[in-house]
Amino acid sequence: MNDTRIELKTEERTPCEVWTRVMGYHRPVSAFNNGKRAEHAERCYFSEQPQVAQRRVEQLAA
Repeated sequence: MNDTRIELKTEERTPCEVWTRVMGYHRPVSAFNNGKRAEHAERCYFSEQPQVAQRRVEQLAA
């Protein structure tokens, strides 16, 4: 296969609007006030592992 990469200039890019769920409904982050934006930036995200992987980790630790 041919490895051709497409590179765009900044002015050619389309801005991406980020939405998040707040108090039971979805809102764009761009509509947040300064306090809510700071709160959004401090959020922690996690990735849940399947149970099989968790048991494997426990077996290796034992």
